[in-house]
Amino acid sequence: MTDLFDTGTPMGQLPLAARLRPTTLDDVIGQSAVVAPGSILRRRIAAGTLGSVILYGPPGIGKTSIARAVGTMLGKNFRPLNATRAGVSDIRKLADEARMVPLLIFVDEVQRFSATQTDDLLAICEEGTADFIGATTGNPYHVLTPALVSRSTILKLEPLSIEEMEQVVRRGVTHLQNNGVHIALTAPQIRVIAGRSGGDARRALTALESLAVGHERGTVTVTDAMLEELYAAAPVNHDRSGDAHYDVVSAFVKSMRGSDPDATLYWLARLIHGGEDPRYIARRIMIHASEDVGLADNTALQTAVAAAQAVEKIGYPEAQIVLAHAALHIARAPKSMSACRGISAALHYVATQPAASVPQHLRDAHYKGAEALGHIGYRLPHDDPRGWVEQVYSPIPKGTFYQSDARNAATFEKRADDYWQHVTGHAHPPAKKY
Repeated sequence: MTDLFDTGTPMGQLPLAARLRPTTLDDVIGQSAVVAPGSILRRRIAAGTLGSVILYGPPGIGKTSIARAVGTMLGKNFRPLNATRAGVSDIRKLADEARMVPLLIFVDEVQRFSATQTDDLLAICEEGTADFIGATTGNPYHVLTPALVSRSTILKLEPLSIEEMEQVVRRGVTHLQNNGVHIALTAPQIRVIAGRSGGDARRALTALESLAVGHERGTVTVTDAMLEELYAAAPVNHDRSGDAHYDVVSAFVKSMRGSDPDATLYWLARLIHGGEDPRYIARRIMIHASEDVGLADNTALQTAVAAAQAVEKIGYPEAQIVLAHAALHIARAPKSMSACRGISAALHYVATQPAASVPQHLRDAHYKGAEALGHIGYRLPHDDPRGWVEQVYSPIPKGTFYQSDARNAATFEKRADDYWQHVTGHAHPPAKKY
């Protein structure tokens, strides 16, 4: 029986992940939104007009496999280009070839293309000379030229779920068994491999291959000790300059804001395990001590500042305890965004409205002649037994900017929002999101 994944290359010369590449989209595990019947990709294949497509997502989730499967389904020759090694002449040679035979050009890590390479590629796409699929681990809107983005259909791929990763591992086990290597894995062990691979199918298959290596024939019984050895130094995937970094930081911040201590500790551990600079983490905690906790617990900012100073002095591994202390303070504290919303609203008002004059009684009176200019009438609150006096401090009505977050202040906040809309003509600006 012919192996669906056989590419004609001797089995021992290809990694297991390469030997298991699907030949059609029906064989792809996961990515149902991209490969399902009726999807944009399927409709383009059916119409025979793929055009220019960008596949975007983390490593090992099937970008190259999907591209190869599309080429097979379209009946076009698959021509991969290396973004760092291919020159303009290579792209032009492919353009010439495409005029004679149908081609699908594939560029992995397409963000590494130079401006000149991209221009030549765009010319091929716009003329319809060849179909094109680019793959990138970076956000296309950040790492690709606007011209390439505007001319491409962008499809986002997601990391595989645990269940999908288990399917990948089982498919690998079956493939090895069909080639004489019987590897015995329990269901919990399969789940460990699936879970430790972080949604990366290639990593899971590489781990499986490492367990089987040296046992070309016969049965390999995998033990827990073998798995521990395999993952002894395996890091969690964390690219400090990519989308994954910002997504984990965002989850960390939102967990603190959402008052979930366990989620806060999980995402903090991900950052620490991935080697994130503790000073960066401490800065994020400081920001949210004021943005999310603010006046509801003024000690939160004190804890956050102290944590930032502490990690400067001690570093890892002890700094992880300090960071956990500060992050948990933010997560467990009562929340108030009155400071964040207040200054945002005030800055927006100052930037969009005519400058208000300083009331005469508030103007500087510490020089000779100030009284003659009318800088009089200020009443010192300390002179009043109550500690305050009723006087105008600005022409801005009270409640325009500062809005108490207390639950019984809903009516007051609604009144302030109505006034804001009356003054500016639009709704109150939303709080800044991270």
